[in-house]
Amino acid sequence: MLRNCLSAFFVGILLLASWFIGAAVAGEPPPVRGGTLIAAIYPEPVTLTATYNNQYSNRVISANIFDGLVYYDDKFQPQPRLATSWEVAPDGLSITFHLRQGVKWHDGQPFTSADVKYSALEVWKKVHSRGRSTFSALKEVETPDDHTAIFRLSSPSQVILSALDGAESQVVPKHIFDGSDIRKNPENARPIGTGPFRFKEWKRGQYVILEKNPDYWDKGKPYLDRVIYRFIPDAAARSGALESGEVSYIPYAGVPFSDIARLKQNPELKFESRGYAYAAQTYFMGFNLRSPILSNLKVRQAIAHIIDRQRIIDTVWYGQSKPEYSVVPASLTRFYTADVPRYDYDVAKAGALLDEAGYPVKAGGKRFTLRLYTDPSSSQFLLAGEFLRQEFGKIGIDIAFSPLDNATFLKKVYSDYDYDIIFQGFGVMLDPQMGLTRVFDSKAQSPGVPYANAFAYNSPETDRLIAGYQNEVDPQKRIGIIQQFQRQTLIDLPLLPVMEAPFFTVYNRKLHGLDFSPAGAHSGFRDAWIAAQP
Repeated sequence: MLRNCLSAFFVGILLLASWFIGAAVAGEPPPVRGGTLIAAIYPEPVTLTATYNNQYSNRVISANIFDGLVYYDDKFQPQPRLATSWEVAPDGLSITFHLRQGVKWHDGQPFTSADVKYSALEVWKKVHSRGRSTFSALKEVETPDDHTAIFRLSSPSQVILSALDGAESQVVPKHIFDGSDIRKNPENARPIGTGPFRFKEWKRGQYVILEKNPDYWDKGKPYLDRVIYRFIPDAAARSGALESGEVSYIPYAGVPFSDIARLKQNPELKFESRGYAYAAQTYFMGFNLRSPILSNLKVRQAIAHIIDRQRIIDTVWYGQSKPEYSVVPASLTRFYTADVPRYDYDVAKAGALLDEAGYPVKAGGKRFTLRLYTDPSSSQFLLAGEFLRQEFGKIGIDIAFSPLDNATFLKKVYSDYDYDIIFQGFGVMLDPQMGLTRVFDSKAQSPGVPYANAFAYNSPETDRLIAGYQNEVDPQKRIGIIQQFQRQTLIDLPLLPVMEAPFFTVYNRKLHGLDFSPAGAHSGFRDAWIAAQP
């Protein structure tokens, strides 16, 4: 026994030494333990789980508190987290997950397969805006023991293994939420997870404090003692806090685009555009088809022809993006097709379409008035609203543009359907079934569910294509159906893709160990550490 203990000891020493040597060769110093990371984010989250509202500030913070079954590497392949391994049955009708043992919730209760079953059937399938589509084929979760969860499917589902990380499909504790409506449960504001950080405090309007989980299953992590997320509404103030050292990390393009050139001159700061590919977020213009005016396809086509994509990118986002023409972004090369209807900038054609639609220019040069609301997540959207108001005016459409806070925006658009046009981002995600089904499926319309079909779009042909790619077993045939889906939705035009989201992270170079994998921007700080000051 003594010999075995000594052998294990020397093996451990050798492994540790080899890690330090490897780190030195790679030019990365060994991690430093301790310290507080202060990050800035806006808007303030509305909940500290991402189970029913997947808005990015909810997702970014809560991914530190909760784990998923897997995470995704640089090749978008799933890797073990709460699940250590998994097998897909030859007929595609079941997926067996083998769960990590010895994991505890932050309140000390053991994590078991019962938590996975509850999360999958009662949360992901029922209240998650994307999950209701992603997991539509999931009919049962069997739990033969505490560390095995078998997903039984009504049909093969290629999308499920692309949707199981700790931001998209958080595993939540059954003993906390069972028997309640998770959307109304107060425990969402003081969550208990299995992740590297535990919830400490949420002071509304100011900050959220997370503290190191000393019992985290990934022994030795996290390195940080705590993470503080400050809510700073003014983008210029976020930029100033970064320059002064009050804040060390800002994701999702959280500084003024006009400051980028100056900030890049600061030797203490670094910029990184990696970490956002998994979400594949695209900025869309969406039309409320309940409107008698916007229910006319020619009106929507006219509006599409007055959107000068490159000019809005250059004017509002300082050139930090690329135009998008299909509902599936070009970055998702496996699914993307350029063979879709194009609505290029053409003011004369837009005016002619409005005339054909029965809306001639009236006295005063106006045809009609529409209400426009923009995504409240960034101050740039305020500039975009003003830009669009001027563009619409070129063809006689009067735009009533009203900036809204996040809560009011969500209520007006996704609960009351009280709007005409919105301009906001949607995460198309690694597999378009995850991000686009909820937006275009007629069955996804559900008042109060954010980021679902709020457009009254109801197309039997699109619904048929959605059912096709949800159930198709052959990968190549499924890609073909998704490409047909792209063409059909741009023929019907309930939404117009405009540009890829211009995301980047800016951080202090004393911060190391950040995750820049495809989902890194919302994967948490389990590997992050702060270098000691000289």
